Amino acid sequence: MPSRTYFYKLWVKLSGDPSEFPLNVRIFHSICLISIFALSYNIPFNYLIGLPHIAWASMVVLVLAFLLYYFSRYRNQGARSVHITNVIGLCLFTINYFLNSGLEGPTDLFFLLFLLVSIGISPVDEYKFWIPVNIGIFLLLCMFEYFSPETFPSTYNTRFSRFIDHMSAYVVVAAITYFCIDYIRVGYEKERKSAAEKSRAIKEQNEQITKQNQELENLNAEKNKLMSIVAHDLRSPLGSIQNFLELLTQHELDPGQKMEIENELLNATKNTTAMLTKLLDWSKSQLHGVTAYPKLLNLAKLLEPTLQLEKNNAARKDVTLDYEFDPSFSIYADGDMMQLVIRNIVGNAIKFTNAGGKVVVRSQVSDNLCVISIKDNGIGISPEKQEAIFSMNVQSTYGTRNEKGVGLGLLLCLEFIQAQNGNIWFESNRDEGTCFFISIPTTDENTSPRTLL
Repeated sequence: MPSRTYFYKLWVKLSGDPSEFPLNVRIFHSICLISIFALSYNIPFNYLIGLPHIAWASMVVLVLAFLLYYFSRYRNQGARSVHITNVIGLCLFTINYFLNSGLEGPTDLFFLLFLLVSIGISPVDEYKFWIPVNIGIFLLLCMFEYFSPETFPSTYNTRFSRFIDHMSAYVVVAAITYFCIDYIRVGYEKERKSAAEKSRAIKEQNEQITKQNQELENLNAEKNKLMSIVAHDLRSPLGSIQNFLELLTQHELDPGQKMEIENELLNATKNTTAMLTKLLDWSKSQLHGVTAYPKLLNLAKLLEPTLQLEKNNAARKDVTLDYEFDPSFSIYADGDMMQLVIRNIVGNAIKFTNAGGKVVVRSQVSDNLCVISIKDNGIGISPEKQEAIFSMNVQSTYGTRNEKGVGLGLLLCLEFIQAQNGNIWFESNRDEGTCFFISIPTTDENTSPRTLL
């Protein structure tokens, strides 16, 4: 096996690397090499059987074969060498026909062999020239011999020399024919496999490009949706603020009306600020990735300031916010992210709960996970909206007092919780309320900060 590999590498080196030479030129180099070896044997053989003229002709062909191989292989003159070979080959076999007894000699086999060689080494677009020329020259020689047989005297001294010449020629023709066909088949298989691999690579590349294009289209769609949300949702509160300011500045109002408008103006400003905060937080997460930096935090101390603020907001709407945590509970989380998530979900619970309603926040620990629940008895989430609640496709919805949201809060919450190796889900029934659950690790075992890009 090692010697076979060595000879194969040697032959590839002599005939030319596939990356440097096309298949027909490599076949030409191989035929030149085989011809050199065959002629090296044929020259002394023809002398021994009494054909010195054929031996000298073979010597000339040997030199020509070597020169053609050299200029094609090492001087990058493949196309020119192929043309010269076709011309010289036909001329030499024509001369050989005269010198080697016409049809009594083996020249007809050599013409047929050279036809095969021409097909193997010539470019496809030149077949229509060299094939008719080869066949035409041989037919003309046969006709000429038929009408002038005296022009082609027999050059064989004995029947044995004729027998040996024919057998030798047949063996050489058979060997070269086998080699040419085998080389073409092997080369074809390699080219086919190479083409299949390239095609597969191109297909995979196209699939990758298609996937990337789809991702870009999705990102572009999200960007367009975000811009439409910004344009639509900011226009309304800003318009309300403008109307309130016009009323205050352009009309005489009694103190009660003025106080009412100022309160409405304050609420509209707060809602718009909260909306912008969510948009900015979400935009930042999309541009730079959501990166969490978790550490061990006491749950009650972490969420107390946020929930106290939301409790004041709930009171203004006549909604009760009830929260209670075991002071020993700790979580392994990013503090800023957790406060934003709790603020969003509790704010939504208050937003969709009617006056007199209640929002309850509790927690429990199990299997190294802390599960925080935020439950309300508000209007609930309709079944058709539940599937899209954590996506860009969710539609912003008005609260029980026409509070307007941007529709991005829960998507942002999902990304923040996942970045902390946690999970978020909910249960909801229309007109019965909603309960959101947030699970967060309680230790840093098997968890690590990660970035969602």
